[in-house]
Amino acid sequence: MITKDVFIEELVEELPEAVDYLSRKQIRCIVCGEPIWGTLEEAAREKGYDDQAIEGFVKELNEMAENKKQKTV
Repeated sequence: MITKDVFIEELVEELPEAVDYLSRKQIRCIVCGEPIWGTLEEAAREKGYDDQAIEGFVKELNEMAENKKQKTV
């Protein structure tokens, strides 16, 4: 399960599709060429996102992960 405390690097390793998702939210990621340090929450806060938006990101990323899991089963 993905939480707001997941490190960006771990998230991208587990769910490569997250790179495109994060890019669309202007959250730094591997494609941007910026360092991948910190958690999802930290990266989102750097872009001005509040608690509600971050909770939304976590929910959507978990849905993406679940959909990927179902496709591989």
